[in-house]
Amino acid sequence: MSFRIQPTPPARPNRCQLFGPGSRSAIFEKMAASAADVINLDLEDSVAPDDKPQARKSIIEAIGDIDWGTKHLSVRINGLDTPYWYRDVVELLENAAERLDQIMIPKVGNAADIYAVDALVTAVETAAGRAKKIGFEVIIESAAGIAHVEEIAASSPRLQAMSLGAADFAASMGMATTGIGGTQENYYMIHEGAKYWPDPWHWAQAAIVAACRTHGVLPVDGPFGDFSDDDGFVAQARRSATLGMVGKWAIHPKQVALANTVFTPSEAQVTEAREILAAMEQAKKDGAGATVYKGRLVDIASIKQAEVIVRQAEMIGAA
Repeated sequence: MSFRIQPTPPARPNRCQLFGPGSRSAIFEKMAASAADVINLDLEDSVAPDDKPQARKSIIEAIGDIDWGTKHLSVRINGLDTPYWYRDVVELLENAAERLDQIMIPKVGNAADIYAVDALVTAVETAAGRAKKIGFEVIIESAAGIAHVEEIAASSPRLQAMSLGAADFAASMGMATTGIGGTQENYYMIHEGAKYWPDPWHWAQAAIVAACRTHGVLPVDGPFGDFSDDDGFVAQARRSATLGMVGKWAIHPKQVALANTVFTPSEAQVTEAREILAAMEQAKKDGAGATVYKGRLVDIASIKQAEVIVRQAEMIGAA
């Protein structure tokens, strides 16, 4: 372990982030009643330019009027390359109830983007006398974003979560695809005459996970566009979970249960993790630094892996 201790990310469930357009206020209560851990009310891509002012007002009203329970409540503002984002920040923080937990900043390209939003948020919070400090979550959606992913992860103490936005990321990278996440038909290898489809998002996800874990930020997988393909969604979610991501977006209500299932440790996983911890505890009492569990070696590294699973299960159970 480095002399610099790896910081702990926020201790809250983030298995599923359910998105809904700010222009469709009729669905807000359904979103609040869902099983998603995080609610993202959107002011960006899903809202037409002419509808943005009304969407802002609807979201501000809903933040204070709807019972969001224990959900982490977030609003995605517009990108910094638009004339809308500063209004989003100012009106939200001047008028919305303190129930708002965080804002999501899209298309972040470098740490300076976060600095700009942080400066405005801090000024408005101070002027408005807000007691609760707003957290940030960001989306990596460009070549610049992935190139500067570590400086972004280290950019602000407000930063709590980071996601990969596959569609805009693919466009920025010049990728020959119109799909949003998942396997891409032409991204394949041939071995002994058979086609094998690797994961074109793997390297970007791994970079995000590494940056997030280095700086105590929650790494989250982004959208899966084909909401009619449950198997494809689950496959991508499982790959993301294996890489170290804590959750995934849902762009359709049916995806919430799928994400929650994948990112909730199974009873068997939790049982095995607790048994490994018990076995290592006995090994320590016996003066050993390692032991054998079900025919395989377990040591101090195994303790750390098991503790991750147990903590996650306990956190979800307490939510």
